[in-house]
Amino acid sequence: MSSDLEKHRALLSALKAAQGKGDGAFEQAVTNAFEHVFEHLGRLNDHVSLGGPEGGDPHLKPGESPTLR
Repeated sequence: MSSDLEKHRALLSALKAAQGKGDGAFEQAVTNAFEHVFEHLGRLNDHVSLGGPEGGDPHLKPGESPTLR
């Protein structure tokens, strides 16, 4: 977890440092930050998706009717 916190701090520092430079550094910092956000969202989706990382419908529980979905 601490390495993730360090990554977040580094991304924020890069965004702050790149503001107003006009050399493309800010755009690169934003891209890096969004890539990290999307990594988090992918892991979160894999964690909460009952259908697994491939998506799809979750498996039926024993005795559950498919028409209840």
